Amino acid sequence: MREPAIRVILLPRDTNAQGSIFGGVILSHLDLAGVVEARKHTRRTFVTVSMKEVVFKEPVYVGDLVSFYTDLVRVGNTSITVRVEVEAQRFQDPSRHVRVTEAEIVYVALDEQGKPTPVRA
Repeated sequence: MREPAIRVILLPRDTNAQGSIFGGVILSHLDLAGVVEARKHTRRTFVTVSMKEVVFKEPVYVGDLVSFYTDLVRVGNTSITVRVEVEAQRFQDPSRHVRVTEAEIVYVALDEQGKPTPVRA
């Protein structure tokens, strides 16, 4: 069975005006999950450079258990690309799982001066 990089239950404070979870909250967790994967491969400090096409396919609701699954896509000289898939297990129907979104995220490794540095030194 595949293990998520992170798993969260979203709360009422995370909702938008329509009563579903605000997309920015999902983006924040998506970014955190990606860096968890990047840190498995090196103990560098990373900054996010890009997220490729985040499309929200299903809403997330208060109480849903949201899992963020990661895969390493590419290791470059100073960057790491991670794929993150987001799935929600419905609070009202725990047997129901829906794909919420997915993205490829590019991170750049930084040295102590905040300059790009090789991922593998």
